[in-house]
Amino acid sequence: MSLFVVLIILSAALLHAVWNAIVKTAADRTTMLGLVAFGHVVPATVMVMVLPLPNAESFVYILLSTVVHFGYYFMLGKAYQHGDLSVVYPIARGIVPALVSLWAMVLVGEVLPLQAWAGIALIALGIQLSSWKALRSGVGRSAMVFALGTGFCISIYSVVDGIGVRLSGNTLSYWAWGAFLHLFIAGFVGVRKRAALKDLPAKVWMTGILGGLVSVTAYGLVLYAKNFAPLGAVSALRETSVIFAALIGFIFLKEGNWIRRLGAAVLMAVGVALIGMAV
Repeated sequence: MSLFVVLIILSAALLHAVWNAIVKTAADRTTMLGLVAFGHVVPATVMVMVLPLPNAESFVYILLSTVVHFGYYFMLGKAYQHGDLSVVYPIARGIVPALVSLWAMVLVGEVLPLQAWAGIALIALGIQLSSWKALRSGVGRSAMVFALGTGFCISIYSVVDGIGVRLSGNTLSYWAWGAFLHLFIAGFVGVRKRAALKDLPAKVWMTGILGGLVSVTAYGLVLYAKNFAPLGAVSALRETSVIFAALIGFIFLKEGNWIRRLGAAVLMAVGVALIGMAV
């Protein structure tokens, strides 16, 4: 895996942590998730009008990804209702690399070398260490269930999009249509929250849409990387977003101590290096 691809995935990880922090700090997280979804639709509407259609065989994956993303947004919103960012995020993201690697091995025959699996293990360990105190003190049942559900959804759409983008013939077109179909997610939330939206301050609207623009950029970067690297490796590197989330939680949300999080960052950095050298 080239340094360029690694840097793209790490950039996506940082952006992903940023928009999750935006959702976590919102007063009404369901509404904010709807605005984030709408933030996908805004640029995607322009893109689908000017870009060629992706190959027909990829559309089933775009539709399936949209359905799974719907479940992801639901689970994520519920998880943040019951747990802190520094608790929910590492649980949700921590199970993803191994799951994606397993799904990719079964579905597309991608077998990672032992060194890459060692890197995945170090990243998973770093994820848990980043929030060890919070996890050790106990995680509520609801927070745990929804966080695990979020992670499962992430693993499914990660593989679906990895296969779909390779069949699409055009990464930008696949990205645009996947983002555009967030219209259904935004519309569903809009109908449910129509009363609240009427009185929503302009600042909240702008924050949500900005979060969506950040999210859709992260989504596009990861899709691009999936053309050049094994899905399990991409997923593992993307989950370094946990350390960015932990740092955001520590600096801005006052959720933990820096020594443990620095140790987690070192472990994850070593894991990233092992994966980068292995694949």
